[in-house]
Amino acid sequence: MTGKISGIILAGGTASRFNGRMKPKIVIGGEPIISRILSVITDIFNEIIIVTNNPAEFQEFSFCRIVQDEIRGAGPLGGIHAAMKASASEAVFVFAGDMPFLDKEIITRIIDTFNVSGCDAVVPGIGNFIEPLHSIYNNSITDNLETYLKGGQNTAVREYIKILNVHYLLLDGSEKNKRAFTNVNSPTDIFPGNG
Repeated sequence: MTGKISGIILAGGTASRFNGRMKPKIVIGGEPIISRILSVITDIFNEIIIVTNNPAEFQEFSFCRIVQDEIRGAGPLGGIHAAMKASASEAVFVFAGDMPFLDKEIITRIIDTFNVSGCDAVVPGIGNFIEPLHSIYNNSITDNLETYLKGGQNTAVREYIKILNVHYLLLDGSEKNKRAFTNVNSPTDIFPGNG
C-alpha cells in the first residue's frame, strides 16, 4: 500500500449514451465496472475517493470517501480538482470510472515512476496515445488547477496538462497494455452489434 498517493475514481458524467445509467455501475463479466476497479486498487491505496455528483449511487462503498465537484461543469478536470481538495495525500492517482480492465503491474510502474520523477504528473501512453485519466497528479498543483478552472479555460484534461511538468511514461503496444486502458464509451463496447 502507498500512503502518499490516494486512489481516485472519477464516477461522474451524464451517461447519456447509456440511457441514464452510470457507467461505473455497468456490469462487465458479471461485475459492475466500479467493483472491478476497486478489486484492483484497494490493496494499493490507503485512501480511495470516489468523485461523483450522484453520491447516492455509490453509498454501498462505505470504505471509500465520496465527494462531489466543487466547480461544476468542468468535466473530469473538475473531478480531479475535487479529489485533490479532499485528499490527505501528496498526490492522487486518477482512474476513469469506465475502465474495467485495470492492471496492477502497470499501476505499480506508474507509481514507481512518480516517486522518482519530481514532476507535476506522470501520464502513461502507448505510441501517440496518452491516457490522462489513468495518471498521477501531484497535489501541489491544486491552486494552479483551481485558478485555471475559474479562468474560463478549455477544461479538457489533455489541454490543461500542457502547462504542467509532465513525465510521459511510454509503454509498449502489447494487447495487455492496450486492454488496461480500455474504457466503455457506448453500449456497443459491451454488446457488439447492439447499438
